[in-house]
Amino acid sequence: MKPHKPDYVFLIISALIVIFGLVMLSSASMVKSQETFGTPYYYLKHQLLFGLLPGLLLAYFAYKIKYQTWKKFSFLFFIIAVILLIIVFIPGLSFKSGGAARWFYLGPITVQPSEIVKLGFILYLAAWLDQKSKNFDSASQTLIPFLVATGIIMGLIIIQPNIGTAGVIGLVSLVMYFFAGAPLWHISSLLAIGFSGLFFFIKFFSHASSRFETFLHPENEPLNAGYQMKQAILAIGSGGLLGKGLGQSIQKFNYLPESIGDSIFAIIAEELGFIGILLIVGLFVYFAIRGLKIAQGAPDNFGKFLAVGITSWLSLQAFINISAISGLIPLTGVPLPLISYGASGLVVSLVGIGILLNISKHC
Repeated sequence: MKPHKPDYVFLIISALIVIFGLVMLSSASMVKSQETFGTPYYYLKHQLLFGLLPGLLLAYFAYKIKYQTWKKFSFLFFIIAVILLIIVFIPGLSFKSGGAARWFYLGPITVQPSEIVKLGFILYLAAWLDQKSKNFDSASQTLIPFLVATGIIMGLIIIQPNIGTAGVIGLVSLVMYFFAGAPLWHISSLLAIGFSGLFFFIKFFSHASSRFETFLHPENEPLNAGYQMKQAILAIGSGGLLGKGLGQSIQKFNYLPESIGDSIFAIIAEELGFIGILLIVGLFVYFAIRGLKIAQGAPDNFGKFLAVGITSWLSLQAFINISAISGLIPLTGVPLPLISYGASGLVVSLVGIGILLNISKHC
C-alpha cells in the first residue's frame, strides 16, 4: 500500500499530552527545584534538554523509517534489553536510589533501562507473534516460549526491585498475545500464572507485601508509603471541581513524596480540579482509541501487533498510575507516561509514538 499522510488526530492528541505534561511539571517541580538547585526551572530545563529535544529528534527518525524495518532487528532488541537490565547490577555503572538498582550512568545523565526495555520488548514480541501466530495449537511452540521470554524480562526487572514496571510489561505482553489470536485456554493459563505470581510476591517479598498492606491499611505506615497515599488522596480531594489554580498546589511544598514523578497526577488534580482530571483521562482514552484504530488499519500482522503493543503500553501505564495515586490499587511506582519527570521515559515514549505514526501512514 502506498504511504499517505499520518494520523494527524493521533499526533495532535500526543502533542497535547506532552505540552500538558511540561506545563504541569514546571508547576509541580518549582519548589523542589528552587530548594535543591537554586532555580525554579531546573527539572523543566532538564526534561526539555535531555527528554523532549532528543525524544522529538528520535521520534522523527522513527516516523521516517518504515515500520517493517524494525522486524529485522527484533531479536537484537531482546538481547539488548537483557544486557541493559543486567548493567544495573554491575558496581561502578549502576546508580541506586531508595534501595533499588534501576539506573546506570551515561555521561552526565542517568538512564533507566526498564523504560527502554518496554519498547524494545514490544518490538521483539510483535515480530515473534507475527511468526508464531499460526502455530497456537502447539503450546510448545507458542505458550512456553512466550512464558520464557516474558519471564526473563520480568524477572530481571522484579529483582531490581521494580514490580510495577514488570507488571506493566506483563500486561502489555498479555494484550499483544490475545490480539495475536491466542486460544482462550492460553490466556486463562497466563492469567492464572500471573495471579499466582502476584500472590507469591505479596506473600514472600517484603517490598510487595508492604505495598499491599499499605493499600489495605495506610494508617499503619503514617510516615512511609501510607503517607504518600494519604497525601495524594488529600491533594486530589482538595482540588474540588475547578482546582486551586495552576501553580497553587500546597502538596508540592514537600508534603507529597514523588510530586514530580509517579505522584504528579495528584498535583494535577489539586491545581486543576475535577476538570483537570477529566482532561487528562479523556486525552489518554482518546489516545488509546486512535492507537487501536491505527492497529486495526495496519496492513500486516507485524504492524497490528506493534501498534497494539505501543498503544496498550502507554495507555495501560497511564491508567495504572492514575488508579494507584487515586487509591484504587496499591502504589506501583510507575510514572505517568509523557507527563512525569524522567528523560528516559519521555524519549522512549516519543519514539513509540513516532513508530505508531509511521504505521498510520500505511493504513
